[in-house]
Amino acid sequence: MTQTLESAPSGVQVPAQGRADRTRSFSVDAFPAVTGREEEWRFTPVRKLADLLEPASQTAALTFGETLPDGVTVETIDLAAAQAHGVLAPEDRPAALAAAHAAGVRHYHLADGVELAEPVIVHADGNDATVHGHVLITVGRHSKATFVLEHEGRARYSELLSVVVGDGADLTLASLQLWEDGSVHLGQHDALVGRDAKYKHIAVSLGGDIVRLNSNVRYSGPGGEAEMLGLYFADAGQHLEHRTYVDHNTPKATSNVMYKGALQGKDARSVWVGDVLIRPEALGIDTYELNRNLILTDGARADSVPNLEIETGDIEGAGHASSTGRFDEEHLFYLMSRGIGESEARRLVVRGFFNEVIQKIGVEEVESVLHDRIEEELARSVL
Repeated sequence: MTQTLESAPSGVQVPAQGRADRTRSFSVDAFPAVTGREEEWRFTPVRKLADLLEPASQTAALTFGETLPDGVTVETIDLAAAQAHGVLAPEDRPAALAAAHAAGVRHYHLADGVELAEPVIVHADGNDATVHGHVLITVGRHSKATFVLEHEGRARYSELLSVVVGDGADLTLASLQLWEDGSVHLGQHDALVGRDAKYKHIAVSLGGDIVRLNSNVRYSGPGGEAEMLGLYFADAGQHLEHRTYVDHNTPKATSNVMYKGALQGKDARSVWVGDVLIRPEALGIDTYELNRNLILTDGARADSVPNLEIETGDIEGAGHASSTGRFDEEHLFYLMSRGIGESEARRLVVRGFFNEVIQKIGVEEVESVLHDRIEEELARSVL
């Protein structure tokens, strides 16, 4: 049985091409030039990204600062060595360019059977440069770790982040986009999840002019679990775009996707596209994806496009939901009837809206940053 469920803005024609048909390659020549008319680029301000969509004449690098607990190593390796770890190949042109022009692959490794009590903190600063980068995280069999990647400063950054989670391992990975104004971040985050392994990916986008992240999961054995959480807050003129893809290619795997975003100000823009492919061999899987958007002011726009491709009838469950709307007037009325002013009541609703995602993160360092940054957003809001 093949069933394709798609959602798109009224009047937009969505090609029938499935995710399994898309090119994956480390060769830049395998991908045509990006025009903005392609299905996967139709929401993106491509003309503002020209320097990240063509080969680079110069190679710069981010400045990294790290807190590495015992058991974690970091080294710079070449692309061939990274491929030997079984990393997934890029699925679009900027990711292939990032791999081709990166000044080596920054490889973080956790050996088999190691459980970290403290998170790995990686702080990356942009240095006001145009950067192509490739980061690889490998987690050994039956190991457990949390990685937090913080991006700050100003940069035009094209990134390939490759993740390999060993059999029986448990990895939580948080990527925080806290860029200064004027920054651009194109990223592809690819995870290969082993047999009976657990993988939690957290994408937080609060800073930068344009952020476009593709977060993808594929399984290398049955029984894998993937959870993908996202939180974003777009201000005037910001474009924050998140695309998730779960490739269910093994039996008995599960996936759960939850992204929430708020928007305020003229031309604030968010995009979420969630793709799930359930292949014929993916028997007994269970998957769900959800996106919610809260529009705080006039002039903001959110696009939400969930897609399911189902190629087998033997599954436990598959579903999706998305919504975009303004404040719940009943919530506001309830709070105001108890003596809370309208402005503060609206802020409480926003905090509550995000709290469902924040509670699922489970990383104190990330939750602390989110609470502080959301308060900063609300302090300068026009609610």
